[in-house]
Amino acid sequence: MESIFSKIIAGEIPCYKVAETSEFLAFLDINPLTEGHILVIPKQEVDYIFDLDSETYVGLMLFAQIVASGLKKAISCQRIGISVIGLEIPHAHIHLIPINSIDDMNFSRPKLSFTNEELEATAEKIKDHL
Repeated sequence: MESIFSKIIAGEIPCYKVAETSEFLAFLDINPLTEGHILVIPKQEVDYIFDLDSETYVGLMLFAQIVASGLKKAISCQRIGISVIGLEIPHAHIHLIPINSIDDMNFSRPKLSFTNEELEATAEKIKDHL
């Protein structure tokens, strides 16, 4: 099942890449809740995160942990929040969100808007801490 994430993985749509392996990809959300909001995805096309095979699921979580560690160093925040909703795009993904309060994880809030230059600078800052 092709999604926008499939096109990002294939390089058909650009993204602000933070980290990548042969199996996983992490990139900035272009409609973030906070600066540094990252999406972490398996390259395998699976809609629902709990339908991933065990090895891929564990690998995704370990990859997210590495990315979250770099994100925490790059963006000033109290914690990195993690959310899996899975309704908006039919491709398993994890949201990593720098937070200072629980309200920072409120997906009903208006999303932030950053310029391409700001997103690129944020991605580079996070990469420098991985």
